[in-house]
Amino acid sequence: MVHYKTEEEIDILRENAILVSKTLAEVGKHVAPGVTTKQLDKIAETFIRDNGAVPGFLGYGGFPATLCLSVNDMVVHGIPDGYVLQEGDIISVDCGTVYKGFYGDSAYTFPVGEVDAQTALLLKTTEESLYLGAAQAVDGNRTGDIGHAVQSYCEARGFSVVRELVGHGLGRDMHEDPMVPNYGKPGSGKKLREGMVICIEPMINAGAKEVYEKADGWGIATADGRKSAHFEFAVAVRKGKPEILTTFDYIKKIKEY
Repeated sequence: MVHYKTEEEIDILRENAILVSKTLAEVGKHVAPGVTTKQLDKIAETFIRDNGAVPGFLGYGGFPATLCLSVNDMVVHGIPDGYVLQEGDIISVDCGTVYKGFYGDSAYTFPVGEVDAQTALLLKTTEESLYLGAAQAVDGNRTGDIGHAVQSYCEARGFSVVRELVGHGLGRDMHEDPMVPNYGKPGSGKKLREGMVICIEPMINAGAKEVYEKADGWGIATADGRKSAHFEFAVAVRKGKPEILTTFDYIKKIKEY
């Protein structure tokens, strides 16, 4: 069942989205060779709590950390641990908050130092596809319009779209209806209506689309071991033009990504 949001509720979701945006930037300041994923997780938890919210992921379904930190071939849901970031890695930082009874949820994939040209193209393409998908989040369109925009853009550049994981509605629960796949046909899927707030989150692989679940029961990795990128933000469906609640501007100010 879709939960349509009032303007007051969208205001609170926007507050959450901005806090997540700022948290991603705070973490991004520390993404560098020699840093552990556990250290990044602690930075995020402290920042979120210092700003009056609580981590949205910590304890969610039993998840043991504040951030999902997914390095290289890990698509999503990586558990922070003692892994030391290396030059040329990429890391998806997926962050959630709970504030005033609502959730925030967004992700950004950072390069660790200098990355090769193909990896840089993967990051650029995935982020650009997110905005193309978001542009379709208008009243009267369908989820398939979003998915098609993402899929066609990424596949035209030689990348593949993960099928098993999708975007979602956002509100008092982190995962609400409708599901928002990153693939699909125009005019198909759930009809979008004003008052919906959704998370669009392309998960794009450098190689094949197939993935598998790690032994820890959380991490999802590419089957061929090649890198995967993940970008996510929250969008309020509007008439005529969507409203992107999340911003990557804080991240862009710290480094040129």
